[in-house]
Amino acid sequence: MRLGRRDEIDLVARDGEVLVFIEVKTRRSEKFGRPAAAVDRHKRHTLSRAAVRYLERLRHPRTCFRFDVVEVIGAIDGNPPVVRHIQNAFTLEKRFLPPS
Repeated sequence: MRLGRRDEIDLVARDGEVLVFIEVKTRRSEKFGRPAAAVDRHKRHTLSRAAVRYLERLRHPRTCFRFDVVEVIGAIDGNPPVVRHIQNAFTLEKRFLPPS
């Protein structure tokens, strides 16, 4: 889902009453690290900004939500890919929190 010119969310889902923003990262193998490591400070900032924009569009800024990361690691040896779901991978950046 594209939000504005720069922001993108790979998947948006629900887990009960919780809205889940999901970033999907893939790698051919783990030789160069786990895919979730690619969700660095810059990417977390971008995802936080996109989530806030999404919630503003819904007109429900107080909705419970979380950020998950799904890793997909392809198998070079012909085995099925490894898929890992990391719940609560990171929290919303403080600069995007509404004033208390």
